[in-house]
Amino acid sequence: MDFLDRDLFGRLERFYDAVPRDAARTEEHGALVLFVREGAGWPFYARPRLDATEAPSLADITAVRERQRELGLPEALEWVHETTPDLLAVARSAGLSVLEAPLMVLDPAALPDPGTLTDVPLRVLDGAAPDFAADVAARGAVAAVGFSAAGTAPGEAGPAQRDAAMAELDEAALDEERTSVADGRRLSVLAETPAEGALASGIAMRVGDVAEIAGVATLPAARRRGLGAAVTATLARELLAAGTDLVFLSAGSEDIARVYLRVGFRRVGTACIAEPTPVTP
Repeated sequence: MDFLDRDLFGRLERFYDAVPRDAARTEEHGALVLFVREGAGWPFYARPRLDATEAPSLADITAVRERQRELGLPEALEWVHETTPDLLAVARSAGLSVLEAPLMVLDPAALPDPGTLTDVPLRVLDGAAPDFAADVAARGAVAAVGFSAAGTAPGEAGPAQRDAAMAELDEAALDEERTSVADGRRLSVLAETPAEGALASGIAMRVGDVAEIAGVATLPAARRRGLGAAVTATLARELLAAGTDLVFLSAGSEDIARVYLRVGFRRVGTACIAEPTPVTP
């Protein structure tokens, strides 16, 4: 694929390492680095150190999990399989359950016009707008309801469940969000109608000329209307217009990956997300 460069996985690793650093302190545990968020917000993860010369060991994983428990953080570990292939077996030997998510990169030539994917209006959030706080709350509520019923199948949860899930952000979190939007590090999109309100949402995180699209969610009652694809395409078009030349994402499943194929994303590898294996009574 001629739209990919030879340093693709190196660029992805540098991005993964850079994204949390504005909002987190770091702790090194062998070949792993743990990102510990400072202030409000979604907790970060541990991943292989950018400068590590060996794959993380079982002892490294044990140490970082103990530290995560001590700090009250989720025991989460993330990496790219093609970059650190030996880590998959080690993580499983540590008792972790590993999601192998399709890692996909945008082919800009294959990106469609979002308007051809849905008839629902799409809007990029403006950090200076008076309704920005309400927009961020709606984005979060759509994501909470959408991800509680993962996948692409339609369901009953819709605007009423979204409204019940609305949560007010504290001012520090909103200020951080506004700053990230203003300097181009964060981008958010809502798909909404005047009658139904926000139906789908998504975000993008950008470092230099690399960006990751994440958190694309649709209310189950609004699925099969092209909203996830349209939100993704809108984010991608905005990123390209801002000078981003590598746009990627991780799909939660093969079914979800097929949605992104429609938007011009092509699979290049596997993003691994490890968590403790659930205990069955």
